[in-house]
Amino acid sequence: IRVMKIGVIADTHGRLHDRVAEVFAGVDHILHAGDIGGDGIITALEEIAPVLFVRGNNDDATGEEVVRAEVGGLRVLLTHILPRPGSPGRPVRESLRRKPADIVVFGHSHLPHDERRGGVWYFNPASAGPRRFDLPVAVGMLEKRRGGWRSYHVALDDRSVAALRARMNQLA
Repeated sequence: IRVMKIGVIADTHGRLHDRVAEVFAGVDHILHAGDIGGDGIITALEEIAPVLFVRGNNDDATGEEVVRAEVGGLRVLLTHILPRPGSPGRPVRESLRRKPADIVVFGHSHLPHDERRGGVWYFNPASAGPRRFDLPVAVGMLEKRRGGWRSYHVALDDRSVAALRARMNQLA
């Protein structure tokens, strides 16, 4: 049985890390959760797989925009600024009230997050752009197998392996 793979990325801020193409090789779709930093990033990602994206507060947008799609049978709500799974901003709350989503993918905080809350899966891949402080530089992967969807984060450099563990789900 074929595995469906979705690469998840956020906060590139105009820089596509050298390892992204390698990590995303073979993905069926890519979700970019904002602060892209130029259309060249989307063009480069589109060479790997089809891309669904939302603009962030550094992309001439408010960062609170919501993009909805079904990807591989997964109902996706994509936004940049959530800010927290326990207290989503009004645009996300209203969108979820109108139409359910299986997963809310977000960025902005640069913090990795993977939590199910109130029947909704909240996922932040962390930042794939230039390093900030002690935050991880990473992307996320969603994989659909026979038993359903699973997720994980991929550190894009050695230092980020420990940072992913240390910073996971701090927005809970």
